[in-house]
Amino acid sequence: MKVWIDQDLCTGDGLCEEISPNVFTLLDDGLAYVRDGATIYATAKGNAQGADGLANFADKEMDGVIESAEECPGECIFIEP
Repeated sequence: MKVWIDQDLCTGDGLCEEISPNVFTLLDDGLAYVRDGATIYATAKGNAQGADGLANFADKEMDGVIESAEECPGECIFIEP
């Protein structure tokens, strides 16, 4: 499975990072980004972001990613097969 965040919708609450820190991170701009291991999908880190920055996540992270998407006040987390 893959996940991405629409930074235009992100409110920077950080709930996703609290729920699933192996998949989500907040950067200095106060917005959330997805991560795949050490790779953070953000233009500030030299990588694509948004819909172009899809991060793979392990099956064991599924519950946390789904909960993050459901709890996100900005409704900015998108899960793809």
